[in-house]
Amino acid sequence: MSDLKERTREIPAGPKGRHKTVQVMVGNVKVGDGAPIVVQSMTNTDTADVEGTVKQVAALARAGSEMVRITVDRDEAAAAVPHIREKLDKMGVDVPLIGDFHYIGHKLLAEYPDCAKALSKYRINPGNVGFKNKRDTQFTEIVEMALKYGKTIRIGANWGSLDQELLTRLMEDNAKSPDPIDARAVTREAMVQSALLSAARAEEIGLPKNRMILSAKVSNVQDLISVYRELARRSDYAIHLGLTEAGMGSKGIVASSAALGILLQDGIGDTIRVSLTPEPNGDRTLEVKVGQEILQTMGFRTFVPLVAACPGCGRTTSTVFQELARDIQSFIRDEMPTWKTQYPGVEQLNVAVMGCIVNGPGESKHADIGISLPGTGETPAAPVFVDGQKFRTLRGENIAQDFKVLVIDYIEQRYGANRKVPVTAAE
Repeated sequence: MSDLKERTREIPAGPKGRHKTVQVMVGNVKVGDGAPIVVQSMTNTDTADVEGTVKQVAALARAGSEMVRITVDRDEAAAAVPHIREKLDKMGVDVPLIGDFHYIGHKLLAEYPDCAKALSKYRINPGNVGFKNKRDTQFTEIVEMALKYGKTIRIGANWGSLDQELLTRLMEDNAKSPDPIDARAVTREAMVQSALLSAARAEEIGLPKNRMILSAKVSNVQDLISVYRELARRSDYAIHLGLTEAGMGSKGIVASSAALGILLQDGIGDTIRVSLTPEPNGDRTLEVKVGQEILQTMGFRTFVPLVAACPGCGRTTSTVFQELARDIQSFIRDEMPTWKTQYPGVEQLNVAVMGCIVNGPGESKHADIGISLPGTGETPAAPVFVDGQKFRTLRGENIAQDFKVLVIDYIEQRYGANRKVPVTAAE
């Protein structure tokens, strides 16, 4: 037994404590200093298209995005921002809007003060905020706008648009060193320095730490981990995580999950975004769902009830359990915006949809409510378990629909206004 105790001490117990950062307010959302890790997203509409952008921001917010970034790249986009904010407010969508500025942000913020006021945060890239002798002037103008209107700034360095003067200087210094490091390591250092030097300059101008968030995005998982670990080691600014240009479909999801999962386990990250490339006419809210699932799977936050589902094998040639798992999961996601207010705490619910007798009953007992569907050659009966006890056995052609009704009844009994203890006696 003593050997077992010694061995189990080496097994990680769960997510580490959070890296200590300064708390920042972005609109009505708290970021950093132990606040819940925030899920952020970005629109891909033309911001000048007010109706289209409002529709997508509202969809992202409904899916659970707690901040939404929009592109502000030209006069028409800047002019549209206050109208977007006004329409969202009338719809009751109070999600903070972040303006994404490149190259001419100083000009747009100065010439469109209503845009500057409507945004909750300005995102600027130190690699393209200005070039040569204009860099400091234009950077200063944006910081002064943030000071004037009481806004937060995200200083977001990016691997694809890194400050070339800084990178060149570091490369030259490295070449002269008696013990040079490889070029990729120098580039990672340039990323970290770009963010930290810009933040220090913003503080000199007068912007306090509690009005700044830093990011340093790259598209390679190992580089991202290295850069953010170093950024966290050398500062206590609030940190936004994201793997830039993550990619499409499973590639983007896997890459983002791997990178963000490791950093979150290290306690690094106060806001996250999963930068997925959507399929043509695809669902933009997928990036929100993936971000939420990363945080929930790792135990940092709870957003929606969990649905544990059997992966299927040769014992489960029927597709009933697959269809039921899909339907239950989709149903829960669709209903969550309403359930959040109607059924407080429902996000803690665990549902199991299992496909045969091997693990089905056991997994179903571990869930709040679960069903073990019959596998190939098994008796056509599906026992349902509620709070660890057998509750009912479903039979016939309407098993899926009958179970869905039981899930709804369970939610009403456990989380509804007239809560009562669910019946658990087997019938």
